Amino acid sequence: MLSQRSSQLSMYQADVEYLDRVGPQSFFGQVAQSRSRLFRDDDFAALYCPDNGRPAVPPSRLAVALLLQAHDKVSDAEAIERANFDVRWCVALGIEIATRPFAKSTLQLFRSQLLIHDQAGAVFQASLEEAKRKGLLRGKKRTIALDTTPIFGKGAVQDTYNLLATGIVMLVRALAATAQQKPAEWAASHGLSRYFGRSLKGEAAINWDKKAEREALLRSIVSDAQRLLELVRTVRAALPADAPEAAKIAQAAELLCQLLAQDIDGLDSDEPHLRQGVSRDRMPSATDPEMRHGRKSKRSRFDGHKAALAVDTETGLITDADVIAGNAPDNENALELVTGTEGNTGCEVDKTLGDCAYGDGATRQKFADAQRELVARTPGRPEGQLSKDEFSIDLEGDRVTCPGGHTVQGSMSRSREGQRWRLFQFPAAVCAACPLRPQCVKGKGGRLLTIHPQEALLQQARAYEATDEFREDVIRRQVVEHRIARLTQLGIRKSRFFGRQKTKFQLLMASAVANLTLVWGGSVPADDAAPAAADKGIVKAACGLSSSLRRALSGSLRALRGLPKAFRAPMARCRPVLVATC
Repeated sequence: MLSQRSSQLSMYQADVEYLDRVGPQSFFGQVAQSRSRLFRDDDFAALYCPDNGRPAVPPSRLAVALLLQAHDKVSDAEAIERANFDVRWCVALGIEIATRPFAKSTLQLFRSQLLIHDQAGAVFQASLEEAKRKGLLRGKKRTIALDTTPIFGKGAVQDTYNLLATGIVMLVRALAATAQQKPAEWAASHGLSRYFGRSLKGEAAINWDKKAEREALLRSIVSDAQRLLELVRTVRAALPADAPEAAKIAQAAELLCQLLAQDIDGLDSDEPHLRQGVSRDRMPSATDPEMRHGRKSKRSRFDGHKAALAVDTETGLITDADVIAGNAPDNENALELVTGTEGNTGCEVDKTLGDCAYGDGATRQKFADAQRELVARTPGRPEGQLSKDEFSIDLEGDRVTCPGGHTVQGSMSRSREGQRWRLFQFPAAVCAACPLRPQCVKGKGGRLLTIHPQEALLQQARAYEATDEFREDVIRRQVVEHRIARLTQLGIRKSRFFGRQKTKFQLLMASAVANLTLVWGGSVPADDAAPAAADKGIVKAACGLSSSLRRALSGSLRALRGLPKAFRAPMARCRPVLVATC
């Protein structure tokens, strides 16, 4: 059941006595002064039953704890310890020191509820609302910059032998749970004990330098996997279709099938063998099936996901964030980040800046269809021959003139990837007699010029690249690189969770911290700090009283708790007055 944080201050709250020592301008001090407007308990009412159950820990307090956890980059267990004994955390949470405000399971359950109810962005949205209260993101159109950065996945990256072994173990556990047996016992009864040893490859008595022995071990693993999948069909046939066990078995069996299909050729033959090359959508980890092989450049490879960011170029605020597959192109969700920015900020985006990864024709066409402006460098031309930019291309007249002055009228068309490409073929005889042939044509025949389906948009972009405005846009786009560096400091380079959804939660929490530290970089306006200072000033006055009077007051309050309920009820109404005046 939803529990509300009390608005009544206590003289023993850490922020009453230690705020000045922690520092009002520090991150913890700013959270302490802003928590009541950042998070309200009613904002999380949908996560709780309205009229049943015992009162829970106020969700606004748990939201602050998640924010502090992202700032300090600590585990759940460490977060609980700091909430109990770290004065800075107690100040930010507004609690007494060493009061154990919540358990680890409570924090984990609250995070799970945010994910289940699709409210993972609530804390991130609160950071943008705070920016609006400080006078940012108001009243005009915005320019945003887009970019991506790798996130290394949490799952264990394994080779084919260990991947298949892990898939077999996961399926055995699902089948053992249905049979109400321990996985190791179930595996022993089905001849699969070797997969529950310390290491399948380490305990394999083979010479790894000999190809024949490696292939024999692989065939035996594949045989065990296929035998296990045959058993799955029998078990599932005996279970109701809507049984929870059936869903778990189906999920584990599907994972094992994918692991076999991506790495093994000849599954229908007696000689299955390793596939040459890497499958297009290969899973490098069985413990996190959403991880993918990714590349940030030709030489920089990683296993995991990509963080896609939208950053306001004027303020440096992160306005939207998402996590995409590690092997996805950087421009996969570019337009979604723009619309997400408008939804999060309430401001219209009039220009979007990106690097050359966003400068392809398909992305430009999407933005043009949505009537949005995209500024990104066009892909580079291959070196070693005259560039297509040196040809005069008349798209409306359907003709092309080469640098040597030769014109070709009429084009051919070819369909590729669902798009129509136009081709201009210069006659071989014309190119053979041209003095520019060594610089223009490679091989025999004449020059073949391919016209992109979005050639008109690309020509406009190349013309804009020659202007001073484009160079200014390139400089403005650098702000997204600075925000990526800040997020890297906050730990988003390595995922703390399995799966893309939870990794996105980690990214949003780090983005909220980055935004708030940016917003609070200046001094707190007097009109925002005055109410809190006025309330706490009264309680701080009590801290200046003599120690004997404070002990007497504390004894009176403890005595009040020990009175019978009939006497305690009318006197409890006087307690706020006692605390405020003393």
